Amino acid sequence: MTKIVLRWVLNSFALFMVMKLIPGGIHIDHFRDLLLATLVIGLLNTFLRPIIVLLTLPATVVTLGLFTLVINGFIFYLAAHLLEGFRVAGFGAAFVAALLYSIFSCVLNLVFGRD
Repeated sequence: MTKIVLRWVLNSFALFMVMKLIPGGIHIDHFRDLLLATLVIGLLNTFLRPIIVLLTLPATVVTLGLFTLVINGFIFYLAAHLLEGFRVAGFGAAFVAALLYSIFSCVLNLVFGRD
């Protein structure tokens, strides 16, 4: 349980950093919305992303895996549409934000997420 909370906090910090790096593209109203957005992105990545990846497998193979970046942007954009206090300016901002979020999240989990 502690590992899950630690990953949630680290991913929330990663999302906060992305919000600060893309000031016009991403807006989060309150701290609660930041935590909720992180939770929704995590749930979408856990449950919806594998289905989308499977359905778009031909496009992913043809693009040598680069289409997964578009899928990540779509998940980020979808999370913004599901939450009131989390807004993304457009798909371009969602694409860049998802890319930065993935990088920050990976680095933070490598540094702080050790057993």
